[in-house]
Amino acid sequence: MKIAFVGTGVMGKSMVINLLKAGHAVTVYTRTKAKAEDLFALGATWADSPAAAVRGADAAISMVGYPDDVAEVWQGFLSAARPGCLVIDMTTSSPALARQLAATATAKGCHPLDAPVSGGDRGAREGTMTIMVGGEAAAFEQARPLFEAMGKTISLQGGPGAGQLCKLANQIAIASGMVAMAEALAFARANQLDLEAVLKALSGGGASSWALLNLAPRVLKGDFAPGFYVKHFIKDIGLSLEVCRELKLSLPGLELAAKLYADVVTAGDGDCGTQALAKRYFEANG
Repeated sequence: MKIAFVGTGVMGKSMVINLLKAGHAVTVYTRTKAKAEDLFALGATWADSPAAAVRGADAAISMVGYPDDVAEVWQGFLSAARPGCLVIDMTTSSPALARQLAATATAKGCHPLDAPVSGGDRGAREGTMTIMVGGEAAAFEQARPLFEAMGKTISLQGGPGAGQLCKLANQIAIASGMVAMAEALAFARANQLDLEAVLKALSGGGASSWALLNLAPRVLKGDFAPGFYVKHFIKDIGLSLEVCRELKLSLPGLELAAKLYADVVTAGDGDCGTQALAKRYFEANG
């Protein structure tokens, strides 16, 4: 397919590489052209706006930071997309916005999907991401070759917005898992245990989790570089709490995670990876 792609950040760049490897033609838009030079070397082309990128494309993909960014990019996409074009948002964004954009895209003859992802920078590089999709079944099947180039676990969750709701459920589970990982390491550290030995034991038993297997080793190395930014995780937690307020749903664990990650930002680590929560525990306990 001929694809327009906006959002070549920590995960988006690897997603473009995997699309190119699968034989798709990808045109990217970036605010700073030089930041995509490595993609051009692999065969991607550049456009100077989302609208320019989508002209003549079979599919358009956004993988940006925040709901406002999604709305802005889709305004460009929908101003120039041909009828029948797949328009796919892979950002974790607002379910309400996903439904709104789907209605607008459908009215213009396009096929919208919300398809947020999980798996972090490693999943994006290795093409093993989980992709949670909302939209029409026919559009989902049309987009399947693209999803299969980027992910391993791919599922249609329901109509417009359902992909975003599933991703928020994913983030709620991760939030509690990150707190558990940070507290277990902080407890072991306070008791002067060998953290490598503790991690090996926990990872092989009933306490094992994605956070322990993938992020705790980074913590032990002092590596807090972003596979997924704290500032973006806080955005996701906020979106989840928004839906909770609408439903009058109480999730105390999520509320605690929101407070703890706000403290991480206050400490100046909003641009770190989500594993920086453990750093905060270490610093708070000496």
